[in-house]
Amino acid sequence: MFENLSEKLQRSFKNLRGQGTLTEENISEALREIRLALLESDVNLDVVKQLIEQIRIKALGTQVATALSPTEQIVKIVNDELVNILGKDTARFKFSSQPPSVILMAGLQGSGKTTTSGKLAQWLKKGGHRPMLVSVDVYRPAAREQLAVVARTTGTSIYEGKLDPDTTHGTADVLRLAKEAKRDAANFGCDILIVDTAGRLGIDKELMDEMAELKKLLNPSEILFVADAMTGQDAVNSAKAFNDLLAITGAVLTKMDGDARGGAALSIRQVTGAPIKFLGTGEKPDAFEPFHPDRIVSRIMGMGDIATLLERAEEKLDRGKAENFAKKALTGEGFTLEDFREQLRQIKKMGSMKSILKMLPSVGPFAGMAQAAENVDESQFSRIENIINSMTNKERQNADIINGSRRKRIATGSGTTVQEVNNLLRQYSQMSKMFKNMGGGGGIKAQQRMMSQMQGKQKFGR
Repeated sequence: MFENLSEKLQRSFKNLRGQGTLTEENISEALREIRLALLESDVNLDVVKQLIEQIRIKALGTQVATALSPTEQIVKIVNDELVNILGKDTARFKFSSQPPSVILMAGLQGSGKTTTSGKLAQWLKKGGHRPMLVSVDVYRPAAREQLAVVARTTGTSIYEGKLDPDTTHGTADVLRLAKEAKRDAANFGCDILIVDTAGRLGIDKELMDEMAELKKLLNPSEILFVADAMTGQDAVNSAKAFNDLLAITGAVLTKMDGDARGGAALSIRQVTGAPIKFLGTGEKPDAFEPFHPDRIVSRIMGMGDIATLLERAEEKLDRGKAENFAKKALTGEGFTLEDFREQLRQIKKMGSMKSILKMLPSVGPFAGMAQAAENVDESQFSRIENIINSMTNKERQNADIINGSRRKRIATGSGTTVQEVNNLLRQYSQMSKMFKNMGGGGGIKAQQRMMSQMQGKQKFGR
């Protein structure tokens, strides 16, 4: 999402390298580049003007640390100002003192409200809550069925209610379903009710009046505006319209794994005053994460997001298997193809290799990882696993016995070629040698060589 903005900002910073001090002239040149980078990334014009003016004031003022180079000074100032725009702290969720707490999901049709409602329910369950879902979209025939499917997928309680199929439905049915769902949530001990509302293709009076009625009836603890990040400034304009009427308490940006320019993320909070609380990062129910302003700015500035990567590893990886693998690596004990396959499976739990590489810094020893991520062919990991699956237990434990005839059989069984089997065995052999070196005291150098190889071999078979 933020790759284009990050790349353009890095280019503007490079223009200051070699400058001895910050002057009005070189500051103006850098600010022109930064302004262009922000506008091309679809950041709201008023937000850009405010940001640029704040950077100018601080760059030429006394707040700059004199020990820093001009480039470092600008980077620090831009970083601080982006954090100020997005909000310094991670937004907290509010709950009612008398359960169930009601979360009203608002947004236009196609923004991802229904999917996001299910993702939010699953996220709340991880925190020990007992959410219930309800759809009050009585206009779109498949809307309520879609939420029911989402509820089954995430294992979440749902209030479906009943509607007469032979009558035309309106706001009265919407309010009735919402009232019944809140009553059912209380009766069944659910402490949170997530209300998936109807959407429209655009803002209209009917939609807004209905949302106002729902707010009055349910007195929600949270009103979350769900925005498709791919729509750019349209999402910002819609957020402002909903906020003017409902006073939204937060926003959720969906499709953050897409190739949109990212300007909506930098604009919504500044335009509405409401914080971004969550990001939808994929199609799976667990592709959903709290919005951490400092981490997003770190990604934009090319410093990666190691904190989120570590949290994802903590949540997804099997600690026992990880410790067993680390012990083998550090002691130089036998690293088998079985271990190789298990590590592939562990990595896949954390998400795509592309998303993992993009969380690494784009500077220092990790320089080029973001670009390399674009060339990763995820299907190759499945092919590697298929090759290992086609081996016998004895072959996985002792790769040395895999001769020519065995390689041909493995290739046939996995639907690959003998060359691909050879490439896998060669990579496995190189990794085994590295782990032996680590066990023998050459740990740091071995790790550096491994990182170099990972960067150079983004596609299996090369």
